[in-house]
Amino acid sequence: MRAAIYSEPGPSSVLRVVERPVPEPGAGEVRVRVVRAGVNPTDWKFRQGAMGELAFAEIAPGQDASGVVDARGEGATGVAVGDRVWTYLTQHGRPYGSASEYVVVPVAQAVPLPEGASFDLGASLGVPAITAHRLLTSGPVSRLAPGALAGRTILVQGGAGAVGNAAIQLAVWAGATVIATISSDEKAALARAAGAAHTVDYTTGDAAGQIRAIAPDGVDLIVEVAPAVNAELDREVAALGGTIAVYANNGGDEMTLSVRATFSKNLRYQFVLLYTVDPDLLAAATEDITAAIADGALEVGEEHGVPLHRFPLEQTAAAHDAVEGGAIGKVLIEVAPE
Repeated sequence: MRAAIYSEPGPSSVLRVVERPVPEPGAGEVRVRVVRAGVNPTDWKFRQGAMGELAFAEIAPGQDASGVVDARGEGATGVAVGDRVWTYLTQHGRPYGSASEYVVVPVAQAVPLPEGASFDLGASLGVPAITAHRLLTSGPVSRLAPGALAGRTILVQGGAGAVGNAAIQLAVWAGATVIATISSDEKAALARAAGAAHTVDYTTGDAAGQIRAIAPDGVDLIVEVAPAVNAELDREVAALGGTIAVYANNGGDEMTLSVRATFSKNLRYQFVLLYTVDPDLLAAATEDITAAIADGALEVGEEHGVPLHRFPLEQTAAAHDAVEGGAIGKVLIEVAPE
């Protein structure tokens, strides 16, 4: 099989496409013929060595994939050979991820792709959608479904990003009113296309004042991408008993909180890293995401706020560069024809 691999940390130039044996699934595993692979910021960060030493002699990056099951190991039930699936945490704990023609994953990490859902959508789920689900269920609501967030107002900081977009779509499906912060008219249009009822440009004027004008009693939950930068704003606009759910450290690795001002509002902070989320929570997320897809509530494409950028497997390095460079939307690798 062809795979884009690297054997030392460094810039995207360390990636090269090679031929490797097709892996065989073990007990409880399935092999998936990859059609599309999604690229996430963690892919280039791992490649650069920012997340620690390389765990394997060579790595084919990529946590998210979509494709077709083509072999099952002993005891692997729930999907059949020929089923269309999406995978998550594909490279986590193993050397070969989604930037390869075949991947082997535990059967629980190969999720059936609902009828009518594209491989592009399947490869865009994984890290963004599961992270978004965990963020939205960090407060009093533990599962998402139509009406689960009815009456709640949610602030999505950075609404044009991949996780932000997934959070908007899932929150709207669950009945919430969403406010998204953005930094340009282009990003505002994408956040609205995803379903945000309101957008606030945090680069102009008083963002906190604009948010409080929309939600005078405060927002119930904040999806936060830059906690160090936004700590004061988050505290100011959060409702009593609100939740700030953090999934990234954009803008700074350390944050300072005013203890009295924070506990006086009975605020809850939840930090989310997909790689250490409990398996039961991952399973709950895949069930809810599948339901949202079946309802047509989770989509990709510019008309849904997620412009797609496609690269062939041979240009995996360019795909990584696009994500590192801040490409708006979703970067995909076309591994094989549909």
